[in-house]
Amino acid sequence: MTEQDIARRVRQLQQELLHHGYLYYVLDAPEISDYEYDRLYRELLDWETQYPELVVPESPTQHVGGYAAQAFAKVAHTTPMLSLSNAFGMDEVRAFIKRAQDDLGQAVPAFVTELKIDGLAVNLVYEDGYLVRCVTRGDGRVGEDITANVKTIREIPWRLTDVPAHWEVRGEVYMPREAFAELNRERDEAGEPPFANCRNAAAGSLRQTDPKVTARRRLGFFAYALGTPADAGIRSQEELLQRLAADGFPVNPHHRLCRAVEDIDEQVRHWETARHDLAYDTDGMVIKINDFSLQEELGHTSKDPRWAIAYKYPPEQAVTRVERIVVTVGRTGVLTPSADLDPVWLAGTLVRRATLHNADYIAAKDVRVGDTVVVHKAGEIIPEIVKVCTERRSGAETVFVMPTVCPVCQSPAVRSEEAAYRCSNPHCPGVMRECLVHFASRNAMNIDGLGPSVVDHLLAAELVSDPADYYDLTPEMLQSLPLFGAKRAQNLVTAIQASRTRGLGRVLFALGIRFVGAKAAQLVAEAYPTMPALLQASEEELKAIEGIGEKTAGALYAYLHLPETGVLLQRLEAAGVDLTQSVMRPTGGVFAGERVVLTGKLEQYTRNEAKARIESEGGTVLSAISKNVTLVIAGAEAGSKLAKAQKLGIAIWSEQELQAALNGDENAADNSGVL
Repeated sequence: MTEQDIARRVRQLQQELLHHGYLYYVLDAPEISDYEYDRLYRELLDWETQYPELVVPESPTQHVGGYAAQAFAKVAHTTPMLSLSNAFGMDEVRAFIKRAQDDLGQAVPAFVTELKIDGLAVNLVYEDGYLVRCVTRGDGRVGEDITANVKTIREIPWRLTDVPAHWEVRGEVYMPREAFAELNRERDEAGEPPFANCRNAAAGSLRQTDPKVTARRRLGFFAYALGTPADAGIRSQEELLQRLAADGFPVNPHHRLCRAVEDIDEQVRHWETARHDLAYDTDGMVIKINDFSLQEELGHTSKDPRWAIAYKYPPEQAVTRVERIVVTVGRTGVLTPSADLDPVWLAGTLVRRATLHNADYIAAKDVRVGDTVVVHKAGEIIPEIVKVCTERRSGAETVFVMPTVCPVCQSPAVRSEEAAYRCSNPHCPGVMRECLVHFASRNAMNIDGLGPSVVDHLLAAELVSDPADYYDLTPEMLQSLPLFGAKRAQNLVTAIQASRTRGLGRVLFALGIRFVGAKAAQLVAEAYPTMPALLQASEEELKAIEGIGEKTAGALYAYLHLPETGVLLQRLEAAGVDLTQSVMRPTGGVFAGERVVLTGKLEQYTRNEAKARIESEGGTVLSAISKNVTLVIAGAEAGSKLAKAQKLGIAIWSEQELQAALNGDENAADNSGVL
């Protein structure tokens, strides 16, 4: 290449990486994989190292990769949140160790290896032991304040003891694979675009303007570093991880102390395959010099520390061909296209089908029948098409068009404002089939042995048409089917009868109500632990349940008041299905029977602490005002909830009255008439 060609290539790489960095960090909508980005970054770094005159201040190599999003307040980090340089092979790890030892003038006695969690790095700030702020990495020097959202992650402690007055803990917020799969299923049903991977789902969840949405996303957290100097007698990374765990932080258990490069190599090779069995995504291994004094001596560049490096695993991808695109009907009537593929091995399994989500997704990817495509597993679970190899097209490929009728019942397929097409027939056999499968699934009624193939045989024999029919099945009826001998028939009937005791929460989820996931169903059942009580609740009262959003409340209320739902519930009850919920809440206590709303700023308690204390004394804490609320605790700067409570004549307490009641003061409610 001529110098002119090199300069042109460098400018192209700088612009391309800035573009992809913006998509990744700000929009949470990457177009390329992390691995592809890292390769482009390495190429740019190599060129700029050889030709330093081509380096410009805005080059991605001159700053940490992120950006502070515009929607949240900007906060400067006390000390920069540096990124890590990458290694793509053990030769580069050995080179990193040699550089460190040369700079130190001595051998490094020990390293710590940690799984590189694929999530969003955050900095937790504690003042006098209380969590007061959480900030994202941002550009490494300035991040975004996401405190309200991070406080919804139950694993993160709000209060610490025996720590310095100012204490900063850094770690990774991530989304477990199971939660990622459930979230994308919900987005598919709602006609919303799916998240590309667990990392982007976690980042998108933390950037919600409503913390209640974040709370429903089931995020996790692992702590691994300090943002303040280790002035509490901590001398090494190994000691720090032990200290963080002792302080109540979740620490990833798969860290190891390594004395030699052979130990590091063993860990890298082990986790390259073992990582697929984890409940969360990890895309590499972080290797750190253990001793903090050696870390301090080595220091860091403007972008990354000289005492740590990230070994990056190549993504597991495979090239295959789209044989055809098929459309199936889900339990909410959504028509979902999928690509049938030439079978290909990927991440330890034989992949035959990849989700295509909806018509807009197919159009954006330009996926055609006959295309050669690259597939990977989104969140290591769901096979998904990464890109189409358009350069391999022969001209024989065909453009896919979504059907205008349901592929099962031939009723019109209707597209609303959402991206999803839905079958217009509420009694579509395809919808009923999926509802029957879902009802028996593990997280619903958990009927062992009642999978999709059994449901298909039951439908073909006209033995079931709705979930209540399951409870009328006998061993003799099942033995008429080719799948069943006497023992298997008896086992299935036993499993069906055992499912009657699952409780109201599991039943609500099993019914397949739109927007009502397993967690939402449990919250509803705890708030209204009997079916009569739930049927009497208004839509407004359902919205008042902590953790239940407007769409969920609306869908649940509408479903419960359909005539056919009433018939189904009566049949389930007649079959002995338990439609009540055991709520682990004290029956006695100073707040027994009270339905309480907290509003405004509390000084003596965090919101979660006040909620826990009230519930421990028999009360129920709701999030919105309705006529069924019996008490409001109003802190400083209470707003519209307080005004609405006054208008409805609901008893109102100050935080001081709450504290007095919790401390056993019998005169706490003299002016309220509540207790």
